Amino acid sequence: MERSLCTAPGWKSSCDFPGRLTPSRACLHAAVPSVTVRGVMEALTGLILASLALMGSPGPATMSMAATGAAFGFGRGIPYLLGINLGTTCVLLMVALGVTGLILAIPGLAPVLIGLAAAYILYLAFKIATAPPLSAQTGSEHAPRLWNGLALALANPKAYAAIGAVFSSFILIEGRPTTDAALKVAILTGMIFLINSVWLGVGASLARMFRSPTMSRVINVSFALLLVGSVLYSLILKG
Repeated sequence: MERSLCTAPGWKSSCDFPGRLTPSRACLHAAVPSVTVRGVMEALTGLILASLALMGSPGPATMSMAATGAAFGFGRGIPYLLGINLGTTCVLLMVALGVTGLILAIPGLAPVLIGLAAAYILYLAFKIATAPPLSAQTGSEHAPRLWNGLALALANPKAYAAIGAVFSSFILIEGRPTTDAALKVAILTGMIFLINSVWLGVGASLARMFRSPTMSRVINVSFALLLVGSVLYSLILKG
């Protein structure tokens, strides 16, 4: 019996031909990528940790989630949370499909998107800073809505940079780019929902801990300033 081995790194031969050898002693074989459970788990762990560090760090979207929770509570912040999640997932899909490079390559488009994002975040920061304390709200105050979150997420410069870095830095399944991309999209979508929900909950928890009007105002103004600072930091990095 003659067994053919493929010596290329990371590949295993699926050949095992019994019987006589051909005159050329050649083996027609199908090489398949060598995928180990340990390798996949190591890459998966790295992907999750990187997404927590880059996508979960303070930025325009995460700070706006915390600020919305502090100013309006968790329940009233859910529509905005859904908008942020939907918009960030769209950014993830554009990164996975390679669309972002084509869009940002359009002359003059990137500064327009950044300007729109900065203008809206400043408006949102003002709205949060001037929101009444949770204990004094009557329900007539207009909390940010789904489309507000969607618009901010799509124009958020940090989202493209962070998601692009995380997505391109890890390969979960060698030699199967479509499966690898689909798996990373599924995992990162779950991380997007988890991270933003936690930030909304953090803001709402702080507001419940400090119910006095003075402390509520301090928390709202502090989150508004952090929101403005996060977008300025993102713009500095972008420049």
